[in-house]
Amino acid sequence: MYKTTASIEGMSCGMCEAHICDVIRKTFPRAKKVSASHIKNTAAFLTEDEIDSNLLKKCIEETGYHYKGCRTESFEKKGLFHFGKSKD
Repeated sequence: MYKTTASIEGMSCGMCEAHICDVIRKTFPRAKKVSASHIKNTAAFLTEDEIDSNLLKKCIEETGYHYKGCRTESFEKKGLFHFGKSKD
C-alpha cells in the first residue's frame, strides 16, 4: 500500500475538508482512509498503487484550492493486535 499526503492551501473549515475528501474519493475511487485538515493544510489517503500526482493536482485545482505538491510513501498496514516483537 501507499500513503499519499498532499499539501493544499485554501481550506478554511470543515466543509472545505469534506469537499477535498469528496474530490479525492471521486478521482481515486479505490482510495481508503481519506482525510483532510484545514489546520495542517494537508489531505492524506491510502491506495494499493502509486497515484498520478498530475491527476491529483488537476482535481484539487479544479475545486478552487491550491495544490502545493504531494509525497507518496510505502505504507505497511499493521494488524489490529500488533504489539511488536518481544525482547525475551
